[in-house]
Parts: sequence; structure tokens; C-alpha cells
Amino acid sequence: MSRTSGSSNSLRGWRSVRTDAALGRSDRTGGPPGPSTWLHRLTPSALGSRAGRARFPLAAPSWPESVPRPAPTPELGVHYDTEWSRRYPVRLARALVLDNVTRPLARVIASPQIRGDESLIGLEGPVIFASNHASHADTPLLLSCLPLRFRHRTVVAAAADYFFDRRWKADAWSFLLAAIPIERTKVNRRSADLAASLLDDDWNLVIFPEGGRSPDGWAQTFRGGAAYLASRTRRPVVPVHLDGTRHLLPKGGKGVRRARTTVTFGTPLWPEEGEDARSFGARIETAVATMADEASTDWWTARKQAARGTTPPLQGPDVAAWRRSWMLSPAPELRETDDGNRWPRRST
Repeated sequence: MSRTSGSSNSLRGWRSVRTDAALGRSDRTGGPPGPSTWLHRLTPSALGSRAGRARFPLAAPSWPESVPRPAPTPELGVHYDTEWSRRYPVRLARALVLDNVTRPLARVIASPQIRGDESLIGLEGPVIFASNHASHADTPLLLSCLPLRFRHRTVVAAAADYFFDRRWKADAWSFLLAAIPIERTKVNRRSADLAASLLDDDWNLVIFPEGGRSPDGWAQTFRGGAAYLASRTRRPVVPVHLDGTRHLLPKGGKGVRRARTTVTFGTPLWPEEGEDARSFGARIETAVATMADEASTDWWTARKQAARGTTPPLQGPDVAAWRRSWMLSPAPELRETDDGNRWPRRST
């Protein structure tokens, strides 16, 4: 008996059998597939099964087992590419958000007062702004208080392990803040080269030398990133002190609260000839500590203590946690001069 013919109705030709197998025939009557069979093939599970069996070019090509696979190229963290966020259309959109959303919100929520902005008159960029860090509100507040010639050409050094650990977070912060990923736990050449290249390309940089937000309201010891970049690129560092932001959005807080804040710009500092990054970093920290002392006392008292070398450290007293919390200054209040004008003046 040949394979193309049979002596029984239960035996069918090999072409018919192969065709039925290819079509996934499920009926037992021996006739063509019915409507229920076709409907079954359109279910999500059946479609997914057929898609999973698809071959190239409908699916990714197979990899020869004898050839080792190369390691996948990382795309997040310090490897995230932020070049797109500095293109003109994105810069224009970010400027619209900063000027029409962030600044009005900062006025309502933080009521920022600006001190020392006269020290920025005549200062040509690019500039490194080095500030203390007590809240997630620090970055948008500082950006909204920068003079216009700095505001829209400034990038922010952000922790790669926090702001760039997810694709959506990396995209969001790169767009909203022009953030660039910086390794804060160790020295990373890629991070340093990126920041230095942007400074060379006339971009200003906001950096928080503490490496993270304050856990209790007192500042942490400054690291050497800002000093190193200034020494490498020979650009000035403007020390900045933000007061009151811990009342807005403290670390571990569950919501934003209204509070009065003060943004103080210090005198620009340049690395001296032969000065290493460690010594320059200490000068930057001392300048911010002097402005912090001024926020809790007054200008004259802070300057006298700075001249005597008795400025209180940013890290606060070495006492029990409850005393450290008790000794923190309350939220700053607005003062008025004899002519009725508020001082220091509000941001404009």
C-alpha cells in the first residue's frame, strides 16, 4: 500500500496529514476546521504562542552557541547619555517650565529671599555653584534664583545611583533640571570628564559637595568634587548657602510644607597657584559655613567670627542627637528695615 492512498477511510494521504498539522487542526471529524477552531487561534494565548515561535526577521536572530555573547552595554547610572537634554528644543521647553512653573511655585511655597547676588555682577561664566544640601527642594529653588544669564545654561550634578537608576527617572530629571549623572560614592572618571567637558563648553554647574541630603538638618563634610573640577578647568566657585529648605521638604518627609527660605551667594573663589583640591575644598566649606553663621546671627557677627577663625562648623556640635536637633535654627523670618522695605529682598 502506498503512502498516498489507503484501504480504509480512517487512513488519509500524507499531504492531507501534513496540511492539517500545519494548520493546527483540532476537530476529530476528519472535516475542515470549524469556526470554533479559527476563533481559538485568535485568542491572546494562541497568538502569543505563534509569536514566540516566529523566526528572523520577525523575531531576534538566534545566537550561535559556540560564540560567546558580549556583555550588554549599560544605559543607566553614570552611563546614561544626557546629550539629548542639552539640544536647543529641549532647552527651550525646559526654560518655559522653569520660568513659568518652577519660579512661581518657588515664590508661593518657599518665599525665597536673595542675599549676595551683587557678588555675581560682572562675573562671567562658566561658574561652579557649590551649595549645602538639606532637601530635594534645593535644586529647583537654586535654579529659580539664579540670574537670567546663568539660569538657562546650567546643568546639575545629580547622584547617578538615585536619579538615574530608572529610565523614567533619568529622562524626567534630565529634562526638568538638565541633570547629569555623578558617582558620589567613589571617584569616577566618566563623571568627572563629563562635568569638565561641559564647563569647557560654557555650561555652568550646580553641585552639592556633601554628596547627599543632610540626614538631620546639619550639613555633612564637603567632598572634593567641586574643588577638583575648579582646579582642573580653572573656573571660579560661587559658594551658596540655602537656609530654611529643610522645613520645605526634609529627608524622609512625606509632603511639601510652606516655609520661608534664604538663598545667599558668596564671593566667587578661584583656586590659587599651587593649591591642591583638598585645601581649596576646605576654603569652599569655610565660606559656606560663614554664610550659615550669618543666617543664624547677623552679617557683622559672622564676619568677626570668620576673622577670628571661630566660625561654627557646618556639621554642628558633637553632642547627642536630641541636642543637635534642639540647637538647629528655626525657620528664618522676614525682617523689615526702617523704611518699611523687606530685607533681604525677595527674588525678582
